[in-house]
Amino acid sequence: MKQRLYLKVGDTVTHSRHISWGEGEVVEEKHSTLPGGICLVRVQFEDGIDRTFINDLDNGSCCYYTGVKLMYF
Repeated sequence: MKQRLYLKVGDTVTHSRHISWGEGEVVEEKHSTLPGGICLVRVQFEDGIDRTFINDLDNGSCCYYTGVKLMYF
């Protein structure tokens, strides 16, 4: 079954629960080669810290459900 991905490299995001982090940019995607494996994204925020999130909308812990929101320009 194909994963339903939320973010891709280059996307700009914010976190609704951690506004002090500032805006972030997706700088890396990692996909498992195993069936049913996890997909992760690494986001670099303005506060200088990289944070990693699950990037599969079918996973209840996907970054979308935990507060990461795309910024549209």
